[in-house]
Amino acid sequence: MSSDSSKKRKPKVIRTDGGPQEGKRGKADGDQDTRYYSEESEVDLRDPIRDYELYRETCQELQRLMAEIQELKSRGVKDNAAEIDERRIQSCVHFMTLKKLNRLAHIRLKKGRDQTHEAKQKVDAYHLQLQNLLYEVMHLQKEITKCLEFKSKHEEIELVSLEEFYKEAPPEISRPAVTLSEPHQQTLARLDWELEQRKRLAEKYKECLTSKEKILKEIEVKKEYLSSLQPRLNSIMQASLPVQEYLFMPFDQAHKQYETARHLPPPLYVLFVQASAYGQACDKKLVVAIEGSVEEAKALYKPPEDSQDDESDSDVEEEQTTKRRRPTLGVQLDDKRKEMLKRHPLSVTIDLKCKDENVLHLTFYYLMNLNVMTVKAKVTTAIELTTAISAGDLLSPDSLLNCLYPGDHGRKTPNPANQFQFDKVGIQTLSDYVTELGHPYVWVQKLGGLHFPKDQPQACRIPFPLHQNMEMGASHMELTVKLLRTRLQSRLALHKQFASLGECLAPRVVPGDGGAGEGPSCTGELTNVTLMVPRICSATLAKLQAAVVLNPGYSALPPVFSLCLNWKGERNGSNDDNIRAMESEVNVNYKELWGPKPGYQLLTNQLQRLCMVLDVYLETEPHDPSVEGPKEFPQEKMCLRLVRGPMRLKPFKFNYPQGFFSHR
Repeated sequence: MSSDSSKKRKPKVIRTDGGPQEGKRGKADGDQDTRYYSEESEVDLRDPIRDYELYRETCQELQRLMAEIQELKSRGVKDNAAEIDERRIQSCVHFMTLKKLNRLAHIRLKKGRDQTHEAKQKVDAYHLQLQNLLYEVMHLQKEITKCLEFKSKHEEIELVSLEEFYKEAPPEISRPAVTLSEPHQQTLARLDWELEQRKRLAEKYKECLTSKEKILKEIEVKKEYLSSLQPRLNSIMQASLPVQEYLFMPFDQAHKQYETARHLPPPLYVLFVQASAYGQACDKKLVVAIEGSVEEAKALYKPPEDSQDDESDSDVEEEQTTKRRRPTLGVQLDDKRKEMLKRHPLSVTIDLKCKDENVLHLTFYYLMNLNVMTVKAKVTTAIELTTAISAGDLLSPDSLLNCLYPGDHGRKTPNPANQFQFDKVGIQTLSDYVTELGHPYVWVQKLGGLHFPKDQPQACRIPFPLHQNMEMGASHMELTVKLLRTRLQSRLALHKQFASLGECLAPRVVPGDGGAGEGPSCTGELTNVTLMVPRICSATLAKLQAAVVLNPGYSALPPVFSLCLNWKGERNGSNDDNIRAMESEVNVNYKELWGPKPGYQLLTNQLQRLCMVLDVYLETEPHDPSVEGPKEFPQEKMCLRLVRGPMRLKPFKFNYPQGFFSHR
């Protein structure tokens, strides 16, 4: 840009549009007061948008002037000094303009804040007035509510109805001419009539007390007469004992049992009554009895006697307490655990006899502080059983009754409130004490009328009335007795099968973890038994290992077999389709091997069929032409067809009574 053009340009000067300029007087104000320039009043007259545009134009001019000064300095000519000074003066004027605009902006900001503050104060004042009004309204509403809820003493008295009042009250009290039109007088009259009736009832009450005393005296006389009859009745019962024994009518023994049953806790009492009733009505081989100390049971319900403190006794106690040592924390916890797991002194025993004279002895206990029942089982056989190592714990009292109902292992307490009690004394689970206390099966609680819902954190001492407990115990008694007899007979039959199999079994009995579901229809505690079925021909040995899973509900739930054949390598269901077909023959088609009901010989029949299909498997194997000599396993079984289908399955189905094997 040339110097001539720069000289022609002049800086812009801010002019006031309406007011007088700074430091100057008005023409017509010679003799009047001097008026000074005020930027606060100028802000109201100026347009902010125009000031913004002026600010932007001023900034652009400053940028332009700075650029021209930079350009003139870069040339280095001495003649340019005047031009540079001129542009510096113009830049100073523009800086003054910017300061002016800055002051105006700050004034506008201050005025805006002042206006906002004034508006906020007005809003706060209105809000305060509103809160005061709302408080007055709330106070008035409370007063109105108090007035509406006010009740007089006469409102608590249940008066007779108006119809009955005018019908029974005499006219001098009811006064219909006045009370029908005035509610206040009507209420007073009704209160007078109520007072009159209560006086009459008080007199009648005194008469009833007099008659009651007379009746009580008559009752005392009759009690004395009845008490004198008791020794006579006892002598008559003693004299009739030989007759009772001869006629098999033990009335005296039953009477003693029922006298003892009065001291049983409610759950054991329900069990005793229901079991006795079921034995008398449906099962003559069921024997119920009560064991334990009656005196200790009576002492549980006696109130503690008031002790008289004598000086001598107190001195002795003080000397003893000073010599005693304070028990440690561990001893205190042991005492608390023993107290929490304390059983009732009385217990109920039930003996279930079978047709073969085998007996299942059940002893039921009641844990008073835990409010649960437990049971211990024991088996007495008519003949001594042969001890079979492979039979394991089939008749063990600890596992005999496991999973009598599906999923009922008897290792945990069914009362959800017990866990809170265990946490206080440091007991992890009740399973550590079941050997000593017995198993708290769920069916045992039902026989005693105890019910513990899963979602209920605390259980009552008696959750239902006694008659409902009786109904609950009766509804489960018949089915439970049948299941107990079935369990005993099936275990005895299974024990005999293990004993008869002898050395064909490689003893390895492993109790399962419960509910693992390691086979079809297998629920509850499992038992794993490994069977070894050897077959020897010339110099070749074929061993078939069968891992058998036995369900506690045998034989209603069949055993499950898993096979592994050690012959020319290891063959199992995963690498040999025929091994899988052999497993299916005994696992899926077990109903053909059930035999006569109730099918207690199922395991033996399955093993026999397993030996037969093993012969078919080995005899139908093709002969290796590279091996000289006769076939390793000559064919002895009659088969219609050796193999079938792309999987080359062998004929494992036995057709009785024809005696040949075919495919399914």
